[in-house]
Parts: sequence; C-alpha cells; structure tokens
Amino acid sequence: MPNILVAYFSPSGETADTAKNLAEILHADLYEIKPSEPYTKEDLDWSNPHSRNALEMIDPACRPGLAEPKTDLSGYDTVFLGFPIWWDTAPKIILTFAENNDFAGKTVIPFATSKGSGMGSSSKDIEKVIGENVRVSEGMLLNGYISSFKIQNWLNSLGISK
Repeated sequence: MPNILVAYFSPSGETADTAKNLAEILHADLYEIKPSEPYTKEDLDWSNPHSRNALEMIDPACRPGLAEPKTDLSGYDTVFLGFPIWWDTAPKIILTFAENNDFAGKTVIPFATSKGSGMGSSSKDIEKVIGENVRVSEGMLLNGYISSFKIQNWLNSLGISK
C-alpha cells in the first residue's frame, strides 16, 4: 500500500481531474471527500448571497456534514488535500474533514483549483483546525492540465520523489 493519499473535494468535477492526475503521478491512493448532502449547481453559485456556498463561507462555525465522517488515515505518512478555492480559502467541508480525522504525525499538502484566485489563506486555515503534531505545507494552485514535469518540480521542492 502506498504511504501517500490524495484526498479531494470536487463538487463540480474540476478538482477531481487534478487529484486523479496527481495520484497517478505519485502512485498514491485516491479518496473523494463527499458531503452528506451533495451540492447542486445553485448551491455553488458564489454570487448569490443566499446560496449554500455563500451561507457556509460567511459562518465561521459552519462544518458541513461528510458522507463518511471518519477516514482511516493510519497507513499514510503524507496526505495531499485537494479542493476548489471558495472565498479565498478552502471550503468549510475541508475543515470538517480535517477536524474529524487523525492527522497526527502526518504531512498534509494542500492543493487547489480556482478560476480566478490563488491559494489565499487555505493552508493557514487548515493548519488552525487540523490538530497537533501535523506538518501542513504551503499549498499550490493546480489549474487545468498540469504537466508531469511541473508536478514533479513541485514535489521535488517538497522533498518528495516518485
């Protein structure tokens, strides 16, 4: 079993493509973070102040439910954590995932997709809730098709070789 997991949340499918590409390059296991209540197209309309996306992101205490509240991370040393950028950070479901699972002793490496912004505060926001004895690396934006060469350079900068 590989000791690397690529876990991702992808309500529109874009982050899923990136996560699958990354997992293939890393020869890593792949895990989809699914909400207990799937998001609709209307839920994802960030421009509507009454959409689920907007309501979740303005509420600091919001933690959307997970289809699988706990994930067995015991066989992994490194977890790549992927998501779309919402409101300049990770979606609240990523914080739910971070709080509900045991990341002690692991390295967490965020990656994200975005149509118009960078990683924002996502790495720091994840670090605040993920627990003690966890190394959270600075994340990277991986939009569209990313060449294996670019990903390998990023992995090399993190000290990961595959």
